[in-house]
Amino acid sequence: MLVASMNPSAKGYGALGTELQQPLPQDMQRYLKKISGPLLDRMDLQIEMQPVTVDDLNRKGIEDSSRDIRKRVLKARALQTHRFRALEQVYCNAQIPEGRLEDYCPLSPKVTGLMARAMSGLGLSVRGYDRIIKVARTIADLTACEAIETDHVAEAIQFRSLDRIMR
Repeated sequence: MLVASMNPSAKGYGALGTELQQPLPQDMQRYLKKISGPLLDRMDLQIEMQPVTVDDLNRKGIEDSSRDIRKRVLKARALQTHRFRALEQVYCNAQIPEGRLEDYCPLSPKVTGLMARAMSGLGLSVRGYDRIIKVARTIADLTACEAIETDHVAEAIQFRSLDRIMR
């Protein structure tokens, strides 16, 4: 597993008094171009984060407890272990071998259409396409949904934020 983080631009977030200055999109794109495209393409989840403010830290919201999230993850992992029981050394969706994606992640025509639009709109590679489908399969598993639906794919596409920034 690889976990990485980076600033949004070479200057990071510049402080202006108590406000944070958002980098310009062209500064962000120029900075991202220093990162290898094939390396970024191999990252399943790419999430752009905003700076945390004091208000954010003090905000109380209704959120799932860690215990509830853990239960969902364990159920999803058990489902995946069962799904791949016939394959050697494949235990989770991320490990689906090339050429077997359609076997384990069948897509409806509606979902296929959404993926086609995402592929052309974001300029996704085949690897990026495959990663989105695997993440969508995992999102479906976390919601105990047998089929990959458009909302699962739409959420998975949101986890490719660097693809959107680099376009």
